[in-house]
Amino acid sequence: MPRLVSLRSTLTAVVLGAAIVASLPSTDACANGAQRAEVGPSGLPLPRFVSLKAGRVNMRVGPGLNYAVEWLYLKEGLPVEIIHEYGNWRQVRDAQGAEGWINQALLSGRRTGLAAPWFRGKKAYIPLLSEPSSGASVVAQIQPGALGKIRSCNGEWCRMEFSGHTGWMDQTMIWGAYAGEKIGD
Repeated sequence: MPRLVSLRSTLTAVVLGAAIVASLPSTDACANGAQRAEVGPSGLPLPRFVSLKAGRVNMRVGPGLNYAVEWLYLKEGLPVEIIHEYGNWRQVRDAQGAEGWINQALLSGRRTGLAAPWFRGKKAYIPLLSEPSSGASVVAQIQPGALGKIRSCNGEWCRMEFSGHTGWMDQTMIWGAYAGEKIGD
């Protein structure tokens, strides 16, 4: 589970954080993961996926160290979606839909993905295949929510690595790559 520790913010910090967020553009256009053709102040597209660079990352209610910590992530490499930029702070969304602010120094451009986290807790596995084809042989059965490295995506399939097993996964089964997005190669 990506969000391991919840730290409740004070009412004052929430009100101040809401004031900053209210002054930023709306996130409604990208709420369902649809990729917009918007460019942020950094010159990079918004929204976009990145990963956590450190094994201990605070997500705050606003863009600055004076804002309360809402979540503490304890897993390096977890994918998050950047939805806004403010100075050296990035407003992010995690796979469970939680939103907050993380300093850009704690984020990496390395692409990772979670295998169908929406199936977590169900008796289902996601096949990792030998080729980018639904008829290919199964290399491994991946547990929902498992963290993997994205090696490349062709818009329909992503070449992934999970605990030393490399293969292809249907791109719609990965939280960390947009539908139709091409990565690498």
